[in-house]
Amino acid sequence: MPDTLDRLQPIFREVLENPGLTVDRASSARTVEGWDSLAHVNLIAAVEEAFGVRFALGELEEMQCVGDLVDTIARKRGG
Repeated sequence: MPDTLDRLQPIFREVLENPGLTVDRASSARTVEGWDSLAHVNLIAAVEEAFGVRFALGELEEMQCVGDLVDTIARKRGG
């Protein structure tokens, strides 16, 4: 879902305080500077608010990269 990924870009930039950041489906906490555990909590909260979804603990544990996040959002939004 390119639209979802496009909508995630400004969220990642704001939370990680990096206006030039570009994430793709393969991006993860291991590959993105500043994406630590506190940033992760803030990212999830911002994504839940922006997309009107809530993630279960099990879903969060299974997400390994931005692509997993995009796919989970799509499932929750019926896409």
